[in-house]
Amino acid sequence: MNENWIIIAGLIVLSVVSGMLGLGVAFAAIPFLGLFLPDLVHQVQPLSLLLNGVTALFSVFGFAKSGNIVWKKAAILAVITTVAAPLGSWLAQFINQTTIWIIYFAAVVYLSYRLFRPIQEKPCCTENFRLALLLAFPIAVLSGFLGVGPGFLLMPTLMIAGFNAKKAAGINALAVTPPSFSALVPHLATAQFNPFLTTTLLLVGAAGSFIGARVTSLYVPGARIKQMFGILIIIVTLYKIYTLLR
Repeated sequence: MNENWIIIAGLIVLSVVSGMLGLGVAFAAIPFLGLFLPDLVHQVQPLSLLLNGVTALFSVFGFAKSGNIVWKKAAILAVITTVAAPLGSWLAQFINQTTIWIIYFAAVVYLSYRLFRPIQEKPCCTENFRLALLLAFPIAVLSGFLGVGPGFLLMPTLMIAGFNAKKAAGINALAVTPPSFSALVPHLATAQFNPFLTTTLLLVGAAGSFIGARVTSLYVPGARIKQMFGILIIIVTLYKIYTLLR
């Protein structure tokens, strides 16, 4: 099978599952694309950020259709993350790629912990939006540095702040869409895109993320869905570590 079709098939699965969590696909796409594309900063990160913005945007459509987005709070978070994310992307241009992978792997450990030990949702009256605002800036800088959207850290942060899972996913989807594109800007001068692969991935990613968001909106996502996403990331990441070490 042609390598491009393997990438496309894998991205369909990743976009559906990430769409269910309102994360955008980049966090899972980074290690997956890294199996096929050799240059992290100039190939993998730009493509992942572009995909993240599009998949998160279509997740927004899915969550909005079911009324699961608190628009004002999501918009405020989006402004903060959009300003902060390019700083991380700019820093990534000057850091050794091995160092970036190490930081990414550490982030995988954190996300996997959160997925396998989900945060207990608190009553809506205890929502602490100020906490999310305070953490949004450093989260966006780190995510831009890693070439992913801020959703993988912002989602658990919103849940820690007391937002229920559906509302957190809806807010998260909108908040991570514009910073994905703003973080792409520092990469544009050196980014390397395959036109056919990029266009196809954008199309299947958009469809997959919308489907995932609708599934979450219509059916309460169980812990098993989050754990499945965690397992998927761990497997792909472990294989990427193997390829780096061999």
